[in-house]
Amino acid sequence: MPIVPQDVFTVIFTQAARAELIEAQDWYEGEAPGLGRRFRQAISALTERMSANPRQFPVVFQRARRALVRRFPYALFFIVEEQTIFVIACFHASRDPLQWQRRT
Repeated sequence: MPIVPQDVFTVIFTQAARAELIEAQDWYEGEAPGLGRRFRQAISALTERMSANPRQFPVVFQRARRALVRRFPYALFFIVEEQTIFVIACFHASRDPLQWQRRT
């Protein structure tokens, strides 16, 4: 019988974060065929880790946490409320953090 984690969190992307994710994925796909798909796979793997244990990621501003995307210069910024994770930004590391910080 498989062991099912008891505290799995639901991950919800805000409209702004979803738009940023799609924009980044499209940009990578335009750079090299298949790269956008690999970016999306890295995001999926990261959201699984977040869902399993969101508190493993550091608080970086007020109550917003940051999860770094492997192999890409992006991070997901999110807020945990009860059993739900709200991703508020999918952000390139070189962008001005004030843009996502206003969303908290």
